[in-house]
Amino acid sequence: MTGNERDVVGGEGRAIRDMTIAEWIEGLAERRGDPGGGAAGGVMLAMGAALTAMVAAYTGADDAERRARELTDSALRRADADSVASARFGAALRSDDDARQGEAAVAGARSSAALARLALDAIAVLEDAGGGTGPTLHADVAAAGAAIRAAAACAHANLRSDMGAAGGGDDTAARSSNDDGIAAAAAACDEGVRRVDALSGEAAPG
Repeated sequence: MTGNERDVVGGEGRAIRDMTIAEWIEGLAERRGDPGGGAAGGVMLAMGAALTAMVAAYTGADDAERRARELTDSALRRADADSVASARFGAALRSDDDARQGEAAVAGARSSAALARLALDAIAVLEDAGGGTGPTLHADVAAAGAAIRAAAACAHANLRSDMGAAGGGDDTAARSSNDDGIAAAAAACDEGVRRVDALSGEAAPG
């Protein structure tokens, strides 16, 4: 993370790992947008991935546990990065520069697309770790799935919002939002949500 990024992470120059949960939640409640919904999605994804790692540890799925732990770290870093993007987008909105606003919206969409991709990776790991678990782990699989599902849904909502904002900026920004495959990431979120729902149904007690 660069010095400029640290200046705006969490609104206090602090990364999530350097804050307590209570401190970060308090910042989330402030009227500033960084952190905002995208960063919250990253934190939810981190919780889902961490629960997936726990399930994998109980079931002896070593590779799934390793991947889930890596995703937990990636999700927290993505939450911090989204706070940066959100802060810059907020600053752009306060300006009268359409081009700057469009570029900031595209950057926000890229951040949301990155969260979407991480969520899809987490779903794949949960599918590997959560299949065939015993009844004592059903609630944990369901909780992991719910957190990952929320992250995917959050990414989708932010993608739609960011793409709309990019379309309201200059033509270059609008084209960039499509050229980067951001729309494809939104569609992938829908598929991810369906996969999580199917997995949660399989884990539910009969």
